[in-house]
Amino acid sequence: MTFSIVATNADRSQFGVAVASKFLAAGSVVPTARAGVGALATQAWANTAYKPDGLALLTNGANAQETVNTLTKLDEKREQRQLGVVDAHGASATYTGAECNDWAGGVAGNGYAIQGNILEGSRVIALMEEAWLGSDPREPLARRLLAALAAGDAAGGDKRGRQSAALFVAGDEGGYGGGDDVIVDLRVDDHEAPIPELARLLTIHEMLFGKPDPKDLMPLTGALAEEVRSLLGAQGFIAGDVTTTELDRVLAVWAGVENLEERLVPGQLDPVVLDHLRHLNKIPS
Repeated sequence: MTFSIVATNADRSQFGVAVASKFLAAGSVVPTARAGVGALATQAWANTAYKPDGLALLTNGANAQETVNTLTKLDEKREQRQLGVVDAHGASATYTGAECNDWAGGVAGNGYAIQGNILEGSRVIALMEEAWLGSDPREPLARRLLAALAAGDAAGGDKRGRQSAALFVAGDEGGYGGGDDVIVDLRVDDHEAPIPELARLLTIHEMLFGKPDPKDLMPLTGALAEEVRSLLGAQGFIAGDVTTTELDRVLAVWAGVENLEERLVPGQLDPVVLDHLRHLNKIPS
Protein backbone atom coordinates (compact mmCIF):
# COMPACT_ATOMS: atom_id res chain seq x y z
CA MET A 1 0.00 0.00 0.00
CA THR A 2 3.08 2.18 0.12
CA PHE A 3 6.29 3.17 -1.62
CA SER A 4 9.25 4.81 0.07
CA ILE A 5 12.91 5.71 -0.17
CA VAL A 6 15.29 5.72 2.78
CA ALA A 7 18.60 7.47 2.12
CA THR A 8 21.57 9.49 3.29
CA ASN A 9 23.53 12.26 1.58
CA ALA A 10 27.10 11.98 0.34
CA ASP A 11 28.82 13.07 3.55
CA ARG A 12 26.41 11.16 5.84
CA SER A 13 25.42 14.39 7.58
CA GLN A 14 21.71 13.82 6.87
CA PHE A 15 19.42 10.79 6.88
CA GLY A 16 15.85 10.73 5.69
CA VAL A 17 12.74 9.05 4.34
CA ALA A 18 10.18 9.99 1.72
CA VAL A 19 6.95 7.99 1.54
CA ALA A 20 3.62 8.02 -0.29
CA SER A 21 0.57 5.79 0.06
CA LYS A 22 -3.14 5.26 -0.41
CA PHE A 23 -3.32 5.34 3.38
CA LEU A 24 -4.29 8.10 5.79
CA ALA A 25 -1.27 9.91 7.27
CA ALA A 26 1.44 7.47 6.15
CA GLY A 27 3.96 9.93 7.54
CA SER A 28 2.75 9.18 11.06
CA VAL A 29 3.51 5.47 10.65
CA VAL A 30 6.34 4.81 8.19
CA PRO A 31 9.45 7.00 8.66
CA THR A 32 12.06 7.60 11.31
CA ALA A 33 15.63 8.92 11.24
CA ARG A 34 18.32 10.16 13.59
CA ALA A 35 21.41 12.23 12.85
CA GLY A 36 24.60 10.19 12.92
CA VAL A 37 22.62 6.96 13.27
CA GLY A 38 20.56 6.23 10.17
CA ALA A 39 17.00 6.03 8.85
CA LEU A 40 14.26 3.45 8.53
CA ALA A 41 10.88 2.93 6.85
CA THR A 42 8.39 0.33 8.09
CA GLN A 43 5.43 -0.41 5.82
CA ALA A 44 3.04 -3.00 4.35
CA TRP A 45 1.52 -4.35 7.59
CA ALA A 46 3.72 -1.78 9.33
CA ASN A 47 5.27 -2.66 12.66
CA THR A 48 5.79 0.73 14.31
CA ALA A 49 7.95 -0.88 17.00
CA TYR A 50 10.56 -1.31 14.28
CA LYS A 51 11.22 2.44 14.49
CA PRO A 52 12.48 2.81 18.08
CA ASP A 53 13.93 -0.70 18.11
CA GLY A 54 15.67 -0.16 14.78
CA LEU A 55 17.21 3.15 15.83
CA ALA A 56 18.38 1.52 19.06
CA LEU A 57 20.07 -1.27 17.10
CA LEU A 58 21.74 1.21 14.75
CA THR A 59 22.84 3.39 17.66
CA ASN A 60 24.48 0.37 19.27
CA GLY A 61 26.48 -0.44 16.16
CA ALA A 62 24.34 -2.84 14.12
CA ASN A 63 24.61 -2.32 10.39
CA ALA A 64 21.59 -2.06 8.06
CA GLN A 65 21.34 -5.76 7.24
CA GLU A 66 21.84 -6.81 10.85
CA THR A 67 19.09 -4.41 11.85
CA VAL A 68 16.68 -5.90 9.32
CA ASN A 69 17.58 -9.44 10.38
CA THR A 70 17.10 -8.72 14.08
CA LEU A 71 13.82 -6.85 13.67
CA THR A 72 12.23 -9.50 11.47
CA LYS A 73 13.63 -12.66 13.09
CA LEU A 74 11.26 -12.79 16.06
CA ASP A 75 8.33 -11.04 14.34
CA GLU A 76 5.55 -13.56 13.75
CA LYS A 77 4.08 -11.35 11.02
CA ARG A 78 7.40 -10.72 9.24
CA GLU A 79 6.11 -12.20 5.98
CA GLN A 80 3.57 -9.37 5.84
CA ARG A 81 6.13 -6.67 6.59
CA GLN A 82 8.27 -4.44 4.45
CA LEU A 83 11.30 -2.58 5.72
CA GLY A 84 14.09 -0.34 4.45
CA VAL A 85 17.15 0.72 6.45
CA VAL A 86 20.24 2.87 5.89
CA ASP A 87 22.92 2.95 8.57
CA ALA A 88 25.42 5.60 9.66
CA HIS A 89 28.02 4.41 7.15
CA GLY A 90 25.63 4.39 4.20
CA ALA A 91 25.18 0.63 4.11
CA SER A 92 21.60 -0.31 3.24
CA ALA A 93 19.12 -3.16 3.27
CA THR A 94 15.57 -3.73 2.13
CA TYR A 95 13.18 -6.50 3.12
CA THR A 96 9.89 -7.65 1.61
CA GLY A 97 7.96 -10.46 3.26
CA ALA A 98 6.61 -13.24 1.05
CA GLU A 99 2.99 -12.39 1.89
CA CYS A 100 3.10 -8.69 0.90
CA ASN A 101 0.52 -7.90 -1.76
CA ASP A 102 1.68 -7.65 -5.38
CA TRP A 103 3.48 -5.93 -6.79
CA ALA A 104 5.92 -5.83 -3.88
CA GLY A 105 9.70 -5.59 -3.76
CA GLY A 106 12.66 -3.33 -3.26
CA VAL A 107 16.20 -2.44 -4.18
CA ALA A 108 19.15 -1.24 -2.11
CA GLY A 109 22.44 0.40 -2.99
CA ASN A 110 25.12 2.60 -1.49
CA GLY A 111 23.28 5.06 0.72
CA TYR A 112 19.71 4.18 -0.24
CA ALA A 113 16.94 1.59 0.07
CA ILE A 114 13.73 1.76 -1.99
CA GLN A 115 10.68 -0.43 -1.42
CA GLY A 116 6.99 -0.65 -2.17
CA ASN A 117 3.94 -2.88 -2.10
CA ILE A 118 0.59 -2.95 -3.90
CA LEU A 119 2.34 -1.09 -6.70
CA GLU A 120 1.51 -0.80 -10.38
CA GLY A 121 4.65 -2.85 -11.02
CA SER A 122 8.40 -3.11 -10.61
CA ARG A 123 8.82 -0.06 -12.82
CA VAL A 124 7.82 2.14 -9.85
CA ILE A 125 10.89 1.03 -7.90
CA ALA A 126 13.16 1.08 -10.95
CA LEU A 127 12.28 4.68 -11.82
CA MET A 128 12.63 5.79 -8.21
CA GLU A 129 16.13 4.34 -8.19
CA GLU A 130 16.93 5.99 -11.51
CA ALA A 131 15.73 9.35 -10.20
CA TRP A 132 17.77 8.99 -7.01
CA LEU A 133 20.97 8.01 -8.81
CA GLY A 134 20.43 10.76 -11.38
CA SER A 135 19.94 13.52 -8.82
CA ASP A 136 22.71 15.95 -7.90
CA PRO A 137 24.47 14.83 -4.69
CA ARG A 138 24.99 18.52 -3.86
CA GLU A 139 21.25 19.10 -3.67
CA PRO A 140 19.52 19.04 -0.24
CA LEU A 141 18.60 15.50 0.75
CA ALA A 142 14.92 16.43 1.07
CA ARG A 143 14.85 17.55 -2.56
CA ARG A 144 16.52 14.36 -3.78
CA LEU A 145 14.11 12.21 -1.78
CA LEU A 146 11.15 14.13 -3.15
CA ALA A 147 12.40 13.71 -6.73
CA ALA A 148 12.59 9.94 -6.26
CA LEU A 149 9.12 9.86 -4.74
CA ALA A 150 7.69 11.90 -7.62
CA ALA A 151 9.29 9.49 -10.12
CA GLY A 152 7.57 6.57 -8.44
CA ASP A 153 4.28 8.41 -8.48
CA ALA A 154 4.64 9.19 -12.18
CA ALA A 155 5.20 5.48 -12.83
CA GLY A 156 1.89 4.63 -11.18
CA GLY A 157 2.84 4.37 -7.52
CA ASP A 158 0.28 2.71 -5.27
CA LYS A 159 -2.15 1.01 -7.66
CA ARG A 160 -5.08 1.77 -5.32
CA GLY A 161 -4.60 5.51 -5.74
CA ARG A 162 -3.17 8.47 -3.83
CA GLN A 163 -3.87 9.84 -0.38
CA SER A 164 -0.83 10.83 1.69
CA ALA A 165 2.87 11.61 1.46
CA ALA A 166 5.62 12.68 3.84
CA LEU A 167 9.24 13.79 4.14
CA PHE A 168 11.36 13.28 7.24
CA VAL A 169 15.04 14.32 7.39
CA ALA A 170 17.38 14.46 10.39
CA GLY A 171 20.83 16.02 10.28
CA ASP A 172 23.94 17.06 12.14
CA GLU A 173 23.25 20.78 11.82
CA GLY A 174 20.05 20.50 13.83
CA GLY A 175 16.51 21.61 13.26
CA TYR A 176 14.51 24.71 14.14
CA GLY A 177 16.34 26.76 16.74
CA GLY A 178 18.96 24.04 17.11
CA GLY A 179 16.88 22.19 19.69
CA ASP A 180 16.88 18.80 17.96
CA ASP A 181 18.15 17.05 14.82
CA VAL A 182 14.95 17.26 12.74
CA ILE A 183 15.60 19.31 9.60
CA VAL A 184 12.41 18.48 7.67
CA ASP A 185 9.21 16.90 9.00
CA LEU A 186 6.43 17.53 6.50
CA ARG A 187 3.24 15.54 6.03
CA VAL A 188 0.30 15.64 3.66
CA ASP A 189 -2.15 13.37 5.46
CA ASP A 190 -5.16 13.33 3.11
CA HIS A 191 -5.03 14.94 -0.34
CA GLU A 192 -5.97 14.04 -3.89
CA ALA A 193 -2.47 15.02 -5.09
CA PRO A 194 -0.26 14.49 -2.03
CA ILE A 195 3.16 14.59 -3.70
CA PRO A 196 2.69 17.94 -5.50
CA GLU A 197 1.27 19.29 -2.26
CA LEU A 198 4.32 17.99 -0.40
CA ALA A 199 6.54 19.78 -2.92
CA ARG A 200 4.65 23.02 -2.28
CA LEU A 201 5.13 22.65 1.47
CA LEU A 202 8.84 21.92 1.05
CA THR A 203 9.28 25.15 -0.93
CA ILE A 204 7.65 27.12 1.89
CA HIS A 205 9.72 25.24 4.46
CA GLU A 206 12.95 26.09 2.64
CA MET A 207 12.02 29.77 2.58
CA LEU A 208 11.11 29.95 6.25
CA PHE A 209 13.64 27.64 7.83
CA GLY A 210 16.55 27.51 5.41
CA LYS A 211 19.79 29.03 6.63
CA PRO A 212 21.20 32.14 4.91
CA ASP A 213 24.10 31.51 2.54
CA PRO A 214 26.93 33.78 3.79
CA LYS A 215 28.12 34.51 0.26
CA ASP A 216 24.69 35.90 -0.68
CA LEU A 217 24.23 38.26 2.28
CA MET A 218 24.02 41.96 1.45
CA PRO A 219 25.06 44.88 3.69
CA LEU A 220 21.96 46.59 5.05
CA THR A 221 23.08 50.08 4.07
CA GLY A 222 22.52 52.76 1.46
CA ALA A 223 19.86 52.23 -1.19
CA LEU A 224 19.07 48.76 0.12
CA ALA A 225 18.39 50.12 3.59
CA GLU A 226 16.09 52.78 2.11
CA GLU A 227 14.19 50.16 0.12
CA VAL A 228 13.78 47.87 3.13
CA ARG A 229 12.57 50.77 5.27
CA SER A 230 9.99 51.64 2.61
CA LEU A 231 8.84 48.03 2.22
CA LEU A 232 8.52 47.57 5.96
CA GLY A 233 6.55 50.81 6.21
CA ALA A 234 4.14 49.60 3.56
CA GLN A 235 3.52 46.55 5.75
CA GLY A 236 2.85 48.72 8.78
CA PHE A 237 6.26 48.27 10.42
CA ILE A 238 7.68 51.78 10.66
CA ALA A 239 11.41 52.36 11.06
CA GLY A 240 12.00 55.86 12.39
CA ASP A 241 15.33 56.19 10.60
CA VAL A 242 17.52 54.06 8.37
CA THR A 243 20.34 53.23 10.74
CA THR A 244 21.36 49.59 10.69
CA THR A 245 20.41 49.19 14.34
CA GLU A 246 16.92 50.52 13.74
CA LEU A 247 16.35 48.39 10.66
CA ASP A 248 17.61 45.30 12.45
CA ARG A 249 15.13 45.95 15.24
CA VAL A 250 12.14 46.49 12.94
CA LEU A 251 13.13 43.60 10.68
CA ALA A 252 13.21 41.34 13.72
CA VAL A 253 9.66 42.34 14.68
CA TRP A 254 8.42 41.82 11.11
CA ALA A 255 10.32 38.54 10.72
CA GLY A 256 8.72 37.22 13.90
CA VAL A 257 5.32 37.76 12.32
CA GLU A 258 6.38 36.13 9.05
CA ASN A 259 8.30 33.25 10.73
CA LEU A 260 11.53 34.27 8.99
CA GLU A 261 13.63 34.84 12.10
CA GLU A 262 15.97 31.96 11.19
CA ARG A 263 17.12 33.99 8.18
CA LEU A 264 18.10 37.16 10.04
CA VAL A 265 21.74 38.25 10.25
CA PRO A 266 22.47 41.53 12.08
CA GLY A 267 23.61 44.30 9.75
CA GLN A 268 23.00 42.19 6.64
CA LEU A 269 20.08 40.97 4.54
CA ASP A 270 19.34 37.56 3.10
CA PRO A 271 18.05 37.88 -0.50
CA VAL A 272 15.27 35.43 0.41
CA VAL A 273 14.02 37.92 3.01
CA LEU A 274 14.16 40.76 0.50
CA ASP A 275 12.28 38.71 -2.11
CA HIS A 276 9.54 37.94 0.41
CA LEU A 277 9.23 41.59 1.39
CA ARG A 278 8.93 42.56 -2.25
CA HIS A 279 6.40 39.80 -2.87
CA LEU A 280 4.21 41.02 -0.01
CA ASN A 281 4.31 44.49 -1.56
CA LYS A 282 3.61 43.06 -5.05
CA ILE A 283 6.97 44.26 -6.36
CA PRO A 284 8.74 41.98 -8.87
CA SER A 285 12.02 40.56 -7.53
